Amino acid sequence: MSLPEIVSRAQWRAAREELLGKEKAATRARDALNAERRGLPMVEIDKEYLFEGGDGKAGLLDLFEGRGQLVVYHFMFAPEWDAGCRSCSAFLDQIGHLAHLKARGTTFAAVSRAPYTKILPFKARMGWTVPWYSSFGGEFNWDFDVTLVGDGEPVERPGVSCFLRDRDRVFHTYSTYERGLDGLGSTTSFLDLTALGRQEEWEEPKGRASVLGAPAGSARVLYHDEYED
Repeated sequence: MSLPEIVSRAQWRAAREELLGKEKAATRARDALNAERRGLPMVEIDKEYLFEGGDGKAGLLDLFEGRGQLVVYHFMFAPEWDAGCRSCSAFLDQIGHLAHLKARGTTFAAVSRAPYTKILPFKARMGWTVPWYSSFGGEFNWDFDVTLVGDGEPVERPGVSCFLRDRDRVFHTYSTYERGLDGLGSTTSFLDLTALGRQEEWEEPKGRASVLGAPAGSARVLYHDEYED
C-alpha cells in the first residue's frame, strides 16, 4: 500500500496552506460555473407524460407537489429487471432529509422505466421514503436520454434532470449523466443544478433569491421537524 509521506507538523501545515489556495480557487471556479449553468436557457415541455406512483397516475406537473422546482433522479430499473441498479441504489442511500430541499421550493423524485408493481416492493426492501414513479410504457426516459439504443436493445444510464414551473407551464432547465452525478447527494449540490440555485443573495444572476416568495436560502434553514411543509 502506498501511504502519504510522514512529515513534521510545520511541514504538514505549509503543504496544507498551499493546497488550501488551490481549493479556494476551485470553489470560486465552481461558483462561476454554477452561475453559468443558471444562465442556460430553458425548454418548455409540451408533451404529456404519464407516471404511476404511490397515489396512482400522475403527470409531470403533479411530480412538483405544488412547488416551483423539480429534481428528477433517473434511476436505472428496466422493466425486465427484478431489482433496481446497485449503483443507483447506493446513490439513493446517500440522499439526506428532503425537508431542506422542500423549504427552497424544490421537490426531489426518482423515476424508472420498471412498472410500479416492481418498484414498490424494492423501495420497501430498501426502506426509502423518497417519491418514486414509474414511467413504464412512456417516452420520458427516451426523451431525456437515459434510455438509449445499444446493439438493438435498450440501454439504461443514470442521470438527473431539473425542471422549473410557472403556474401550469413546465420547463426543462438542465440534465447531467453518469460522471456528472459525482458529488451529488446533499441539498446544496442538487440546488446548484437548478435554475434558481441556492436562492442566496450573493448568487448570480441576481433576482432569483426570493423568486419563490420566501427569504433567501440560508435564512430559511431550520431543524427538519420545524418546517411547516
